[in-house]
Amino acid sequence: MRQGSIPGARGRVRPLCLLGDPVLHTPCAEVTDFGPQLATLVEDLFATMYAAHGVGLAANQVGEALRVFVYDCPDDEDERHLGHVVNPRPVETGGVVVRGPEGCLSLPGLEAGTERYDEAVVTGFTVTGEPVTVRGTGFFARCLQHECDHLEGRVYADRLTGRRHRKLMRQVARASWHR
Repeated sequence: MRQGSIPGARGRVRPLCLLGDPVLHTPCAEVTDFGPQLATLVEDLFATMYAAHGVGLAANQVGEALRVFVYDCPDDEDERHLGHVVNPRPVETGGVVVRGPEGCLSLPGLEAGTERYDEAVVTGFTVTGEPVTVRGTGFFARCLQHECDHLEGRVYADRLTGRRHRKLMRQVARASWHR
């Protein structure tokens, strides 16, 4: 991705994988080739995320089982965080656990109260292979944890238990997009 370009401007919008697609429940592979195909994937992820009005998107949500995600997400102070992480590793979560509404582009139109830490640190690489550390608080910390979960083959519904999980699964069963 060129310095100063608008993320996703050169990308194409890809179809989203929805809950039930096996790729969403399979841990993603490490990226080993930091070439033009990776740059194209990152551009496509941005384009797809913006088209779907999301704040984050993992590669497996467009059918690519690779450890990559993009984000354009505010924190609780409304500061915008924009970027991508290749081969991300959550290295720290902390603060307090907050149950807050969480949605997902792979479960369109649905959300549920999900517990997440309000601080998170993720390390990884840029599309050009440069090391990067991303720190988030509040809503942005939730986004970082959510996207890292995707790359491990989990969706936020997997974090729910009991009544919350049953309620969300009933909503999924009634959703027009559910198979």
